[in-house]
Amino acid sequence: MATRKGTIAIEEAVVNPDGIPFLAKSAAFFSPASTQQDIREHGLTKALLDIHSDRLARMDATGVEYMLLSLTSAGPQGEPDPAASAAMASSANDWLSAQVALRPSRFGALASLAMHDADVAARELRRAVTELGMFGAIINDFQDVYVDDDGGAGKERTLGKAFYDDPKYHPFWAAVQELDVPVYLHPRYPAASDALGPRARYGPSKRQLIGAAVQFHLDLSYHVYALCSSGIFDLYPKVQLVIGHLGEGIPFNLWRADHWYNKPVKKAARPSKEDYSYYFTHNVSITTSGHFSTVGLKLCIDEIGVDRCLYSIDYPYDTIEEAQEWWKGVDLPADQKEAVARGNAIKLFKLPLEL
Repeated sequence: MATRKGTIAIEEAVVNPDGIPFLAKSAAFFSPASTQQDIREHGLTKALLDIHSDRLARMDATGVEYMLLSLTSAGPQGEPDPAASAAMASSANDWLSAQVALRPSRFGALASLAMHDADVAARELRRAVTELGMFGAIINDFQDVYVDDDGGAGKERTLGKAFYDDPKYHPFWAAVQELDVPVYLHPRYPAASDALGPRARYGPSKRQLIGAAVQFHLDLSYHVYALCSSGIFDLYPKVQLVIGHLGEGIPFNLWRADHWYNKPVKKAARPSKEDYSYYFTHNVSITTSGHFSTVGLKLCIDEIGVDRCLYSIDYPYDTIEEAQEWWKGVDLPADQKEAVARGNAIKLFKLPLEL
C-alpha cells in the first residue's frame, strides 16, 4: 500500500481527562461565567479531549497526514507548586504517549515539562524521549512560581514568573542539546498580576487584547528575543527552538532588531555573540499555526529561509478545514511547498515518516 503523504501539523492541542479542572482556571478568557460543568461540556474541551474520532476523521477528509500532539497551554506552567507541576507533566506524558501508541503512523507527541527546576525538567524530558518515544517538548511562555514561603495557614502566597533565558536553566538546555530534540515555545494567557486590577498590564480597559490576537505574540516574542540575546544558543549551539504563528511577528522585525542590536554600544555589552537573524537561521524555526497568511509566510521564507518554515494548524483553536483550504491555495514552488508541508518537520523532529 502506498504511503499516505499530506501535511504534517505540529502545534495541535489536547487535554487529558485529569487536566479538565485545571483547564477551567483559564476558562474565563474564552468562556466567561463558566462553571466546572460548563467547561466539561464546552465544545473546545470536547475537541481537546478527542484524538481518534472527529479529529482523525477531519484529518482523513482534508489530507492531514500526521499530527504532533501536545498538552494545551498553560499545562504545568500554570501550576506554581513544583511537586504538583512535575506530577502534572509526568501524568500527562504517560497518558499522551499511550494515546499516540494506538496510531503511531498518524500521531506523535511533545512532552510537557515542569520548569521550576532545570534538573527536574531535564530528567522528565529524558524520560519522555528515551522511554516514552516523544519527539521533543512543549513549554509555555513562563512558569508560575511562588516567590515567598507559605506564610502560614490561610495566607495567600505571592505568585511570580520564571523565564527560561535565566542562567539557572542552563542544565535544561544542555539536556536538550544532548538529546537532540526541539523545544516548542508556546504562548499562554497572562499571569493574574498582569490581568487583574485597574493598573494591570491587561486591566479592565484592555481585556480585549488578551489572547491570540495581540497578547500572545507580544508576550512570547519578548521571551524569544530574550532567549536569543542571552547567549544560550552560543553555549548550546545545537539547541533548536520552534515558535508558532509565523514567528510571533519577529521575522517582520528582524531587520530593525538587528540594526539596533548591532550598534557598537549594544554589541560591546550584549550577552550573545550573534544577532537575532543569526539565531533565526541557525536555532529557530517557525510554523504557520493559526496564521494562514500567504504574504506572511513568503516574508518568513525570504527572511529566515524555507528550511526554517513548517506547516501547522493550531487545532482545535483553528479548524483543520480552514488551514488545509488555505494551504492548498498557497502558490509556492513545488519543492518549497513540500518542504514546508512535511519535509522540514520530518527532518527537524526526526519523525518516523517517509520524506
